[in-house]
Amino acid sequence: MNNYKLILQYDGTRYSGWQKQGNTDNTIQAKLETIAGKLTGTPTDVNGSGRTDAGVHALGQTANFRCEKKLADTDYIRDYFNHALPMDIRVISVEEAPTRFHARLNAKEKHYRYVIDNAIVPNVFERRYAARIPSGHEARIPYDIKEMKKAAAYLTGEHDFKSFCDNRHMKKSTVRTIRDIRIANDNDRITLDFYGNGFLYHMVRILTGTLLEVGSGQRSAEDIPRILQSLDRREAGFTAPAPGLFLVEVIY
Repeated sequence: MNNYKLILQYDGTRYSGWQKQGNTDNTIQAKLETIAGKLTGTPTDVNGSGRTDAGVHALGQTANFRCEKKLADTDYIRDYFNHALPMDIRVISVEEAPTRFHARLNAKEKHYRYVIDNAIVPNVFERRYAARIPSGHEARIPYDIKEMKKAAAYLTGEHDFKSFCDNRHMKKSTVRTIRDIRIANDNDRITLDFYGNGFLYHMVRILTGTLLEVGSGQRSAEDIPRILQSLDRREAGFTAPAPGLFLVEVIY
């Protein structure tokens, strides 16, 4: 069995997320599997490292697919995909992987980035890739980055992040480890970088919303331990909109 690892970039603006769905073929996974099936000559599953939501982007999504026959060289596979894919999805690289490699099951850490355009006048050309919060609001919010970093420190380490998960019927463990959260403000472009061993449904977006509420004075950094302990989604902040979120890299 041959196994191929793909690194992908995509603009998620016009897609219904990563995961294939029965009622639409307008997902990243569906597009890739259609092409992979033509490449291999048989229906082919493409496994992603995770399910990015509708409107979320990727700078470095990882995927893999297996097939019985040996395909042509990896550059040919890359070019075959890119020739057939729409221009807002690109396969950056392809390499042969061990047979047992699985993009999701073997992931050790993921890096997500949330971007906010907090300029007095938002950048027209960044509107799909940097969130404006509140949505469409023209006034700049003077976020306290120091307080946001203080709150972020409470979130690092291993915790039960049930309060930061939008799946209320989650049956699996909601314990995750966040290794680091980095927050920067460069000329009113605020970036929040999250590094962790896994993230729950909407977790990064809820973490972002909560940190922004701390930065805007709506809640205190010292509220974070209580929110974690409550295990109640209603105690955490709002879910930040999808367009500001990027999957940057997956570490194996």
